[in-house]
Amino acid sequence: MKHSVELVTLKTGAKGLLIDVPGASVMNTKMQFRAGLRYARKADLAEIAHIVEHLSFGANAKYQNEQEYEADFTKNGAYHNAWTSDFSVCYETECADFEWDRILDLKRIAICNPRFNEDELKSEKGNVRAELTGYLNDYQRLVWTRLQAAIGENVPSLQERLKTVNNVELKDIREHYRRTHTASNLRFIITGQVKHRKRKIIKMLEDWDLKEGERLEIPIDNLHTDQPILIRRKDASNITFGFSFVTPRKLDLVEVRTMECLNHILTGTMNSRIFGEVRKRGLAYSLCSVLSNGIENSSWDFDGEVNLENADELFNLIQSELVKVLNSEITDAELDAAKSYALGRYQMGAQTVAQISELYMESYFQGGDIEDYNRVPEVINSIDKTQLVSLAREFAGSGIRGFVAVGSCEKAVINDLAAKLRL
Repeated sequence: MKHSVELVTLKTGAKGLLIDVPGASVMNTKMQFRAGLRYARKADLAEIAHIVEHLSFGANAKYQNEQEYEADFTKNGAYHNAWTSDFSVCYETECADFEWDRILDLKRIAICNPRFNEDELKSEKGNVRAELTGYLNDYQRLVWTRLQAAIGENVPSLQERLKTVNNVELKDIREHYRRTHTASNLRFIITGQVKHRKRKIIKMLEDWDLKEGERLEIPIDNLHTDQPILIRRKDASNITFGFSFVTPRKLDLVEVRTMECLNHILTGTMNSRIFGEVRKRGLAYSLCSVLSNGIENSSWDFDGEVNLENADELFNLIQSELVKVLNSEITDAELDAAKSYALGRYQMGAQTVAQISELYMESYFQGGDIEDYNRVPEVINSIDKTQLVSLAREFAGSGIRGFVAVGSCEKAVINDLAAKLRL
């Protein structure tokens, strides 16, 4: 879908993107505050941001409880959600175009005029406990939370987060909300038919009753390499693993696209070098690699699951293919195929209003970057093998890496697997 992007700054200090999609039948909004887990005032309140998120659509200045608000919000099919990460609390909605202003105003009421109360706090603390307890059975979540801490990120484990839920009181909720939900700390993306409504949208947003505040800084960690870690689970029938190579800088948008091509070559499809061969040999059902591009650090991440009897062969394969990349053993045909795939995904990635919004969300909310969507084909076509190999060598040679696995095996097995990744 064709669209245009405009960056706007409100007189309140809030900033955001208005993405015009001519003829769109829906409007999608995202409102993000730097208010996530890393902004808890102290360690024993680590879960406070998550609880604030859960309370976000509860009692407010107009509605007595979540049920009343939900009934009015969704009466014409509109959708809302909220999520919490290490750095963000983000509120999302999508609605039919004919009621965009009603829904935006309901969002204002929920975000600007919450009335936190004991009954809803008690209920949502119970819901958060249930959610986190469920995560303890999600081995991939266990792996990546532990890996973050292993390489030096100041994040609590799921068990530690669970222990803090009971500590959160209403006064803490209100303090966290006041400190983080301010106009200058707000970034937004509004996608749909916005061009002819720009003035009204801006006026509505500038009427939001938020204190001025400040855009909170993202905490910076001093990352390092740690020893391989085994999270022992007696009932684990296989090995769930994750490992990262980290470079201590942010990649530019061309480099991000380049790493996406490399990941496609290695793990993208059933004919990729690693994942394709893994499935051909019957070594594992799932294995993938992705790039995570941060403010001060970027990580090249791999994860998967493997039965113990296949683990050694799997990691030998991973090692062999990574060494080939580092030795520049990539054919022009492979790179051309990866670029062709990227161009196709580019065209397929903007079919809906929600997809268009997602294209810009991560880079804009995290660092204020706005990729020129129309230049993406040019960027993809410019990717060359020299830069691809250089980036792989940078990640592999940075000296910052981590390896975590969940399993019932001996620690020596994990040490041996991790040793194969010392490229």
